[in-house]
Amino acid sequence: MLFFAISQFLAYFKWTGIGEIIAVNGAGLLRAAGVSGPVVFLGILLVVTLINLVVTSGSAQWALVGPVFVPMLMLLDIPPEYTQALYRIADSCTNAITPMSPYFVMALGFLQRYRRSAGIGTLASMTIPLAFTLLVVWTLLFFVFWWFGVPLGPGVPVPS
Repeated sequence: MLFFAISQFLAYFKWTGIGEIIAVNGAGLLRAAGVSGPVVFLGILLVVTLINLVVTSGSAQWALVGPVFVPMLMLLDIPPEYTQALYRIADSCTNAITPMSPYFVMALGFLQRYRRSAGIGTLASMTIPLAFTLLVVWTLLFFVFWWFGVPLGPGVPVPS
């Protein structure tokens, strides 16, 4: 049922072209505010992290944020590869802590196999520090690549 609602939302999202409108207006707003690369990067990480807590399907989430963030950041002279890297960092780090994920229930089952009294709070208390640590480490690694001008792959430009 949840995926039906998501698919309908994505279909209307594409049909209306609201993604392009949000991208152009968002880039204009960020440019007018004088927001630089690192602040934009942290904002993208925060938004994708929060969306991932509700929309657990990676492809559905990318279909939602990709058409908005890629053109918005391209208008700010940030290559699409950096947007994809930021998306992957935020998406991968929070997959373990979202209760909407089917793997969360499976992990809870495995945990209860060895600790019968374990519940959602126990699993969350074990996975949230790990997810937060991964998010911080991957974000710092991303910024190291960006600050030192290391390309994310062959032929990928480095934003200034």
